[in-house]
Amino acid sequence: MDPAGLWVTVLIPAHNEAENITDTLASLKGQEQPPDQIIVIADDCTDGTVEIARRCGVEIFITRDNRHKKAGALNQVLDRLLPSAGPNDAIMVMDADSALDPGFIRHGVAYLSDGRYAAVGGTFTGQDGGGMVGMLQRNEYVRYARDVRRLQGKALVLTGTATIFRATTLQEVAAARRERRLPGDPRVYDVCVLTEDNELTLAILHLGFEIICPPGCTLTTEVMPTWRELSRQRLRWKRGALENLIEYGWTSVTRPYWGRQLLTLISIIAIVAYLISLGYCLAFTSGLHFRPIWISVTAIFMIERVVTVRRRGAVQMAIAATIVVEFLFDGFLQIVQVRAYWEAAWRNERKW
Repeated sequence: MDPAGLWVTVLIPAHNEAENITDTLASLKGQEQPPDQIIVIADDCTDGTVEIARRCGVEIFITRDNRHKKAGALNQVLDRLLPSAGPNDAIMVMDADSALDPGFIRHGVAYLSDGRYAAVGGTFTGQDGGGMVGMLQRNEYVRYARDVRRLQGKALVLTGTATIFRATTLQEVAAARRERRLPGDPRVYDVCVLTEDNELTLAILHLGFEIICPPGCTLTTEVMPTWRELSRQRLRWKRGALENLIEYGWTSVTRPYWGRQLLTLISIIAIVAYLISLGYCLAFTSGLHFRPIWISVTAIFMIERVVTVRRRGAVQMAIAATIVVEFLFDGFLQIVQVRAYWEAAWRNERKW
């Protein structure tokens, strides 16, 4: 299929995004292959989001009685679009705080057009700002993008920052839910989960479709400006991903995801053992004893941190080489992960 033959509709769910929506829409209009239709989904907006989007010349859809946040807002629009969609239609979903690089849609549509892939996701870097916590997120995102490149676009999740789907893929997901071949109500997005993009990825993979995050599909997205907001965001991500796996169980698709959960648990145990060893040496011996095993672990950690952040420049490589800053950030994320395990196990109230 000729990439130019695909009709691309972009859906942007937005709740009070007046500060970001102009840049988001500008990035769409500046695409090398602009989308054919842009719809801003205004969900309970009390700021100037609707007025700004209207001045930018895009369509506005105002949700009605939506109690399910982003997933519910998207479902309301998809319920209208998908019945008349065909094989030449593509649906792009992107966050209102993201900005696409110019070649995103052109590259994404090219991959969809060859018929192999059901969806094309993006890899992202962090926008400026946020001080130290913002800097660490930008380093984290550049490492994630590096991992995806090394795996030749094979990613575990189609992130909500920006993904282009075949319309027929989304139709198939909704049909599979109706037929109970997939969990969730008979609509595209499962409104009962914390991480709707992760769950939709699992749904698509369980239907036997292929996905990719190619190098040409890149964008920038907002970083959390405070530790509190970052903790809340990552708790939702980590708990949501775990609960999605529990819902789908042990399958050929979920095995790699369960493997990553196991590796995360092992890394938590290793960090705890490392800290206990240091504490024991300081409390009950004459001082620190530099045992070869821990020196090796420290050296490996330092080298990995430096090498994986080199795209961010010499300053970030130097900061990574000190180990301390990166170690504390990893420790912070591990604490959030432990909390996610705890809340999932005890079924604590979910918070978006």
